[in-house]
Amino acid sequence: MKSLVLEERLKLSLRDFPIEREEVLGARDVRIKLHTVGICGSDVHYYTHGGTGVFQVKAPMILGHEASGTVIETGPDVTGLTVGDRVCMEPGIPDPNSRATRLGLYNVDPAVRFWATPPIHGVLRPTVVHPADFTFKLPDNVSFAEAAMVEPLAVGVHAATKAQVKPGDIALVIGAGPIGLVTALSALAAGCARVFVSDIDDAKLEIAAKLGAIVPVNVQRQDLAAEILKATNGWGVEIVFECSGHPKGAEGVFDPLCPGGRVVFIGSQVHPVQYDVGKAMVREARVEHVFRYAHVFPRCVAMLSSGAIDVKPLITRNFSFDESVEAFEIAAAAPKGEVKMQILLPQ
Repeated sequence: MKSLVLEERLKLSLRDFPIEREEVLGARDVRIKLHTVGICGSDVHYYTHGGTGVFQVKAPMILGHEASGTVIETGPDVTGLTVGDRVCMEPGIPDPNSRATRLGLYNVDPAVRFWATPPIHGVLRPTVVHPADFTFKLPDNVSFAEAAMVEPLAVGVHAATKAQVKPGDIALVIGAGPIGLVTALSALAAGCARVFVSDIDDAKLEIAAKLGAIVPVNVQRQDLAAEILKATNGWGVEIVFECSGHPKGAEGVFDPLCPGGRVVFIGSQVHPVQYDVGKAMVREARVEHVFRYAHVFPRCVAMLSSGAIDVKPLITRNFSFDESVEAFEIAAAAPKGEVKMQILLPQ
C-alpha cells in the first residue's frame, strides 16, 4: 500500500510498500482506515538523525503513530467496536504475559511493539490492523483531528498523574512544544491553579498564554527561576515538568522548585545531563520519569468530549497525504509558532 517511508536518514519516499503479511486480521483485531496522523517529534528525529538512543533505523520504515480513523473490519471475537466506528488508537502493543504488563506497567514492557519505533512500521498509510483492546471509540463531538491528539495528550496526562497534582498547585512546564503544551493543559485539568510555561519562541508562548491560567516566560529575556520565585513570594513551584529535552532545561529543574516539590522528566535527553544532587537534597525533591503512558487513553477521550481539555488551538497546520514529504521537511525546519502539524489521508 502507498505509505510514507523513511528509507534512511534524511530520505523520505511516498511509495507502495509491502506490508500485507503484517496486516492479517486476528480474532480480537480491527482493521482501521486512517483519517488523520500527527507528526511527532520522534518521527522528525528519526528523519533527521536516523534514530534515537537504542532505537536506530536499519531498514526502510513507515512513519507515524498519532492517529485516528474508522473501523472497516472486525475480528470474530471483537466486542464493543463495530464497522463504521470512529476511533483513536494507542500505538504500543505490549506482551500480555510479560511481568511488566502483569504489574500494570505495560508501557515499560521491554517487548512492547510501538508504531514507528524501529523495526515496527507506523501508520502513515491507508489502513492498519490493531488490537481492539487498544482501540477507543470516539464520542460524536470529538473530531478526527482532536482524536489524533490523544496520543501526545496521553503523555501529559500520564505526567500529571505521576506528579500527583493537588488542587491549587503551581507548576512549571519547561518547553512550549506539543508535549509541553498538552502537559500544561493536563496540569490545569488535574487541579493546578497556575502553570508557568517557558520557551524561547514567542509565538508558541503566545499560544500557551491563551490556553488558560498560564504565565509565559521567554528564557532568552527573563531569568526563569527569578521570575518564578518573585511570583511565588520566594517559595517556588510545587511541580516542574521538564518537556524541552534541552540540557539547560534539565539542569535547572531544581532552581524554581519549592521544598518538597516534584520534578517530572518528560523530554528525551540525547546525551547525559548535569544533575545537581545537592539542590535536590536540600528540597527533598521527588523525581519521576515518564516513558510514553499507560491506562490514560479513555481519560483523554473523556476530557476532550467534556471540554475539560481543548487541544484544537495546538493544531497549527495540516497537509494532504500527497504532501507528506514536504510536511516532514517543514517540521524538521522547526518554524516558529508551529505546534502540531497533521497529515490527512484520502477518504
